[in-house]
Amino acid sequence: MAELKGKILAGKILVEPMAVEEKTASGIIIPDSAKEKPLQGKVVLTGGDKTDEPMEIKVGDVVFYGKYSGTELSISNEDYLLMSQSDILYIV
Repeated sequence: MAELKGKILAGKILVEPMAVEEKTASGIIIPDSAKEKPLQGKVVLTGGDKTDEPMEIKVGDVVFYGKYSGTELSISNEDYLLMSQSDILYIV
């Protein structure tokens, strides 16, 4: 992961999606056309508290999010998702 510089606005988080599985449990290789986007990732940056909503997510948390959550960004040739804290479904 590259050193990220910049600032995230209040209530927003930057997530690095986890890698997609290449094989099933039984060893069948999944072709690229059948792979789904990962629905979990690791938080790499967080914004501050909003006036009515404290930031509950910390850098390093592994989170689950909805299929269509966030905006895809490419920073220093790395793919990230920028989303609101409210898009998070579960924190591991």
